[in-house]
Amino acid sequence: MAVEDFDLIVIGAGSGGLGTALRAAKYGVRVALLEPRQLGGTCVNVGCVPKKAMWYASQMAEAQDLAADYGFALTKGALDWPRFIVHRQGYIDRIHESYRLNLEKHGVTLIPAIGRLSAGRTVLVAGRELRAPHTVIATGGRPRRLETPGFEIGMDSDGFFDLRKLPAHTAIVGGGYIAVELAGVLRALGGEVDMYVRGRLMGGFDVEMADALGETMQAHGIRIHYHCQIVSAQRRGEQVVLDCDSGSQPGPFDALIWAVGRDPNSDGAGFDLAGIATDPAGHILTDEWQNTSVPGIYALGDVTNGKALTPVAVAAGRCLSDRLFGGKPQAKISYDLIPSVVFSHPPLATVGLSEEEAREQYGDDVHIFRQAFTPMQLSLSSRAFKTVVKLICVGDDERIVGMHILGPSADEMLQGFAVAIKMGARKADLDATVAIHPTSSEELVLLGARTR
Repeated sequence: MAVEDFDLIVIGAGSGGLGTALRAAKYGVRVALLEPRQLGGTCVNVGCVPKKAMWYASQMAEAQDLAADYGFALTKGALDWPRFIVHRQGYIDRIHESYRLNLEKHGVTLIPAIGRLSAGRTVLVAGRELRAPHTVIATGGRPRRLETPGFEIGMDSDGFFDLRKLPAHTAIVGGGYIAVELAGVLRALGGEVDMYVRGRLMGGFDVEMADALGETMQAHGIRIHYHCQIVSAQRRGEQVVLDCDSGSQPGPFDALIWAVGRDPNSDGAGFDLAGIATDPAGHILTDEWQNTSVPGIYALGDVTNGKALTPVAVAAGRCLSDRLFGGKPQAKISYDLIPSVVFSHPPLATVGLSEEEAREQYGDDVHIFRQAFTPMQLSLSSRAFKTVVKLICVGDDERIVGMHILGPSADEMLQGFAVAIKMGARKADLDATVAIHPTSSEELVLLGARTR
């Protein structure tokens, strides 16, 4: 078998792998990119992109109710699901084509197969032997599967995107961001939704903000059942019945979605043979430079134990290529103050520390500023849900270490504030900024005295 030489081999063409490969290719190096499935990985195909499309559709559904409150004479209509999916898939197809053209433009060798790491800096793939001094593992993750009896009766979060009509009544098992997002979409589109949460909602997020989100979701008609672990699922005709560890038997439901976390795609690609260290969950362990335990082999994205966000994987991959091929030996991603948004109803946007994390780190030096208000858009209707903003500061100079926004347009508000916080903004900097009125974002520069 002849050996084909490259400067870089990237295993996985999700967001992180594509970002790594394209940045390296722009430096003129020879890159091989291995991907057996569609380009774009989870984000483009069964994650961020189709999820946000569904979120937009559900926003349109809610806007019909809001328009009626404002005085528009209209007949509310349901989403034409099959028609919408054509539009959604067309958008995804255009992304695929854009990726293909970009890879061709920059001379990246795309191989539609998965590779296996071998000795001597080589990767075996589809009857070929590739060799490079640098190999990046960016194989992403997948929905977690449980040994729960009847698990196969339901669908995972990937399967949600195979739906072709709205289930009348859906049970969602899980309380993380995926469960919350899917629940909001289904409810806004007119379905009945029950969530079964083993512990608390949105574990790892600021507790006060997560509780506020839960209250708003329930006000929107989503039934959240806390401290209920589903131990089995059973068919009853065309419907599903669940068994809870409390002894209750919820149901029947028309659909069941398991949203119980994700696992890394670190099996089946020869990683153990290469001696790469992983944690007990199978995540590949890396340092801050994306190095694994094997020199010349790197990992990034959801296959690692870092923050599972698309922009994080892209930034990590680009920095890695800058360091390896761009003459920037200090290039690495900063994992501090990474903004993110849960596309719930309403969205929850966050950057920096939760109150719990801040108090653990800074103790009594933490100062909280909080405000709840009804945004003007909703004040003109009968849907007076509260927006909540929360600022977490430390020290006498009140340096901002966390910001959290729950409410309409929170997703669009946070990015600019995140830049300021990354630059070291203090509460006084917000106070000194003239407000844009009337907006929801002005409340963040008009926060008064500390609430605690």
